[in-house]
Amino acid sequence: MWSEAALVAGACFVAAFCAGMAGFAFVLVAAGILLHVVPPAITAPVLVLGSLMAQSMALPALWKHIDWPRLRFFLGVAVLGLPVGLLVLAKGPAPMIVAGVGLLLVVYAGYMLSRIALRLAPPAVGGGRAADGVVGFLSGILGGVGGFVGALPAMWADIQGWPKDRARAFMQPFIVAMQAITAVGLAFAGFFTTEALVLTAAATPALVVGTWIGLRAYVRLPAQGFRVVLLVLLLVSGISLLV
Repeated sequence: MWSEAALVAGACFVAAFCAGMAGFAFVLVAAGILLHVVPPAITAPVLVLGSLMAQSMALPALWKHIDWPRLRFFLGVAVLGLPVGLLVLAKGPAPMIVAGVGLLLVVYAGYMLSRIALRLAPPAVGGGRAADGVVGFLSGILGGVGGFVGALPAMWADIQGWPKDRARAFMQPFIVAMQAITAVGLAFAGFFTTEALVLTAAATPALVVGTWIGLRAYVRLPAQGFRVVLLVLLLVSGISLLV
């Protein structure tokens, strides 16, 4: 139990640091470490609660940057996609969908990082309500399939070239809301066992410290540095979904 708790705490520290610095990827980073040694039934509630805590810590600083009408619309269509994802998880080719998203992230992040290395300007892509709806709905599906709610919003914010505060103010409230919904579902399904809650409590100090250090690093990152970190985490996230 103690060795398992130490591993969970270490994974949550690394994942919280990444989430604090880039605004997403807590679940993807922590899952990439924990799922090799901790059963999924235990990992799921730890990841959801950990993500909820880590992402919530950054919200006060981002509050004034949140575009509430856009966030409400994006969240609404994501909630509609959530049961589709759960249905796919139960009946459909969920691994193929996850792998397809992983490939998309790898290709996108690799392409954009190559443009940065070659000093080429990013392509201009405009958003809109219809495009937000598609991305939000797909994010909800991925949330139902495996809790991967942050990757597509992060990619969508990067595609539109948003400043780092606006990008985070778009991603993090969305992730917090979706993880809160997921946590309620896990609670009703009986996943919040004593072991899962004890492991989460044991990892909380490491999670708080990791998030705090990540937020300090974020404040010091220039705009281009933030974009590189975001793309690298998208690339790592895509690879983790393919492996």
